[in-house]
Amino acid sequence: MLDALERIKNLLDERHWTAYRLAKESGLPQSTISNLFNRCNEPTIPTLEMICKGLGITLSQFFADGELVQLTPEQQKLFNEWVTLSPEDKLLVEQLVKKLKTAK
Repeated sequence: MLDALERIKNLLDERHWTAYRLAKESGLPQSTISNLFNRCNEPTIPTLEMICKGLGITLSQFFADGELVQLTPEQQKLFNEWVTLSPEDKLLVEQLVKKLKTAK
């Protein structure tokens, strides 16, 4: 099983980032990042989504084994918009994409 905190630490080390930099890049309060590490709390999915956004990766990439696949600028733009949507809006987008695919 993946240790999310260990994975975050590894990603920070790869980038030579501090917890402070992660807080700034992800838009999370410094106290949230500090509490994750100091109290060994596992991040919630919304928190992890924001951390991944700050790191410039997707949740899939976070949980993937092996090499990270880099997103194109177009994919990154869509991902950045996606993570700000409500669950209901995400469902609507998924339904729209399915309709677009079948309309061809």
